[in-house]
Amino acid sequence: MHLLYYRSRPDVRAICHAHPPTATGFAAAGRALEEPVLPEVIVGLGKIPLASYGTPGTWELCAGLEPLVHNHDAILLENHGVVTCGPDLGTAYQRMETVEQFARVMLTAELLGGPHLLPRSEVQKLAAGRPHRGISRPFENFELPLTVEAARGRLAMSRPRLEPVSK
Repeated sequence: MHLLYYRSRPDVRAICHAHPPTATGFAAAGRALEEPVLPEVIVGLGKIPLASYGTPGTWELCAGLEPLVHNHDAILLENHGVVTCGPDLGTAYQRMETVEQFARVMLTAELLGGPHLLPRSEVQKLAAGRPHRGISRPFENFELPLTVEAARGRLAMSRPRLEPVSK
């Protein structure tokens, strides 16, 4: 997995792989973190996709990552964890912290009825100021649904129903 990044991304000099509990929960639920909710995530990471499952320690894991590595600095690993990268270890680590914090915020927002998505116009303003980190990775990859309502509907369909625990 580490070699895949180093071979594919000349701008990457450090990688973090971890199993932060909330972000790993999203990965275990088969849920990417792609909704435009927090400006700092939009500017700092863009969308955080979900790589398909591959057995840890095998090339199968790399097969799921390979199509995503070129355009993403943070990727959830289905039923496994998270991988982030950066030009140095501090940046890669901070990106891991950002992914976990974003997952916590999204979980809380969903428990409170669903996140309030930023409008397309606001995302475009934020994207205009996003650094491209030395390689051509346009922010248009932040695939917004046509409307905020469509995104909310997609979230509602994928949101697990929480039932109260009876005593």
